[in-house]
Amino acid sequence: MDPIEAARAVVDEHHPEARAAFLGGSVVTGRRTATSDLDVVVLLHGAPAPYRAGLRYSDWPVEMFVHTEGTWHAYAERELRRRRSPLLWMCAHGVLLFDTDGLGARIAAQARKLTAAGPPAAPAEEIDDRRYALTDLLDDLAGSDDPSERLFIATELVRRTGELALALAGSWNGTGKWLARCLEKAAPGLSTRLRNGVNEVLAGRVEPLTAVVEEVLGQAGGRLWVGYHRPGTS
Repeated sequence: MDPIEAARAVVDEHHPEARAAFLGGSVVTGRRTATSDLDVVVLLHGAPAPYRAGLRYSDWPVEMFVHTEGTWHAYAERELRRRRSPLLWMCAHGVLLFDTDGLGARIAAQARKLTAAGPPAAPAEEIDDRRYALTDLLDDLAGSDDPSERLFIATELVRRTGELALALAGSWNGTGKWLARCLEKAAPGLSTRLRNGVNEVLAGRVEPLTAVVEEVLGQAGGRLWVGYHRPGTS
């Protein structure tokens, strides 16, 4: 079944009273794969929103993000502060499946405005936290001769280095495949260099990956250990 047809049918089956709905994610882009699911945002007048659920319709895995107008704005604001907002992207760049009263058009316009403006700048405290974590991981990598330990240290270094690069570039963040896609735009070539660095670690050489991480760290002020301090929480 066509993804747009399937998404409309899912919403009609579960929430026939919905005000508006969107289909977002990879399935509406040129990066659709054999395992792409239907990411469906549904806007209701009230309960049972908000909730998130996974289900299957026909041959499609479906993930539904169900909101009211108020909870949509609250979730979008929270995600915006984190500089990673799947909700905004699904509504800004997805397909508006239907719109009974104009809410869908308003939400889409707001989402496009916010995504185009970009995320808020990462605070200096966050940058230092990321520097500190990467410094610790680099020391762990240098001191380990266990192949299994090195694998997990290296993959953590890749993720955290990518996130630091995005924060420094003032870019949106992501997880999994979306982290790689964000890096393609914000720091072309970095993903490839990180991947090559991991391959070198698996072959017993840590220096290439260390060099890439150090380069990104250098843009933030370099390694950070002595002088780092954070108060505890009660």
